Amino acid sequence: MQTNLAEFVKKKPEHDELEGILRACVHCGFCNATCPTYQLLGDELDGPRGRIYLLKQLLEGEPVTRLTQQHLDRCLNCRSCETTCPSGVRYGRLLDLGRVMLDEQVGRAAGQKILRGLITAVLPYRNRFSALLHGARLIKPVLPQTLKNKIPDKEKVPGWPEAVHARKMLIMPGCVQQALAPSIDVATAWVLDKLGISLIQVKAGVCCGALDYHLSDHEKALAFARKNIDACWPYIEQGAEAIVMTASGCGIMVKDYGELLRHDRDYAEKAARFSMLVKDVGIVLMSEDLAVFKADNRKVAFQSPCTLQHGQKITGIVEAILEKVGYQLTAVADGHLCCGSAGVYSLLEPALSEQLLRNKLQALQANEPDLIATANIGCLNHLQSASSGKVLHWIELLLY
Repeated sequence: MQTNLAEFVKKKPEHDELEGILRACVHCGFCNATCPTYQLLGDELDGPRGRIYLLKQLLEGEPVTRLTQQHLDRCLNCRSCETTCPSGVRYGRLLDLGRVMLDEQVGRAAGQKILRGLITAVLPYRNRFSALLHGARLIKPVLPQTLKNKIPDKEKVPGWPEAVHARKMLIMPGCVQQALAPSIDVATAWVLDKLGISLIQVKAGVCCGALDYHLSDHEKALAFARKNIDACWPYIEQGAEAIVMTASGCGIMVKDYGELLRHDRDYAEKAARFSMLVKDVGIVLMSEDLAVFKADNRKVAFQSPCTLQHGQKITGIVEAILEKVGYQLTAVADGHLCCGSAGVYSLLEPALSEQLLRNKLQALQANEPDLIATANIGCLNHLQSASSGKVLHWIELLLY
């Protein structure tokens, strides 16, 4: 794709990167075939190829409007198009950088500003979100059923195993997962304990920054990144083997710290080392002896989150682990399509999100599984809100 970027873009440090991404696109349109919103809406501008044209217009200084913004907002940033693209176009990176410039030019309607402001003021902060969730649970009995379904009951979880093993790995508590489903990290700790690995909680860790980054506040997101690096650094220097991620959405963000902070004089080297240590829990387990785990041959439908399969390019590993320990994996049609959670997409684009959720649950339940499993807290909560059966993080299936 030929480009003629505007002067305001040429002054940005990402100029060459943006130009390279645009030039890589050859207009083939293969991406539309696997784009969830294009499948639903059938509009070229609601598919990756059309959105790339809109971003190209923005970067070349052509007029843009809130209609442009609407088409980009409808994108889930699932990156299914990146998996499909034969030219390796880094669409997700183009979208993240372009949205910031677009928001600077056209602004946001008052209602959107308020909603986005509330989201970024509460969700990335553990204590604030926990307080909000506690309040929601108190009034849950009087809420409409649709809202009740979105509020999980409080879990009872066992204690954390003692750190008695020579092998040590780290885990950060993040933001919403500790309030919504604390059992996930506890289960991970006990699974690793059975394998002779102590999982150390880095309690000073904060939100990974993904939420703010994808809502165009890159500076705030990078401030979170620096805090996480600082929190983990003493343990890294003491020889921690890995930083374990149980939420694939957070995993893809922290894996990108090295790239996102590569121009930061104080953090570039640390961020690169940090990112090299980040491993999804599935990657950790694939190289361990799992003979100590025995399942009961129940049927499991696994929903592979977009951030796992398209973002981190981890495919088939979780399924192989579950089958190895004794579960039956059911076939799931259109497994590449997003469930509609996509961070806070379900809050910002509820109609499209609900359509995608219904389609995903239909595919997951088609072969009558005993359980549905996933690898990301956002997907888990979204699926559970409309599922009559139990939805779990797959790591929990190794213990229960």
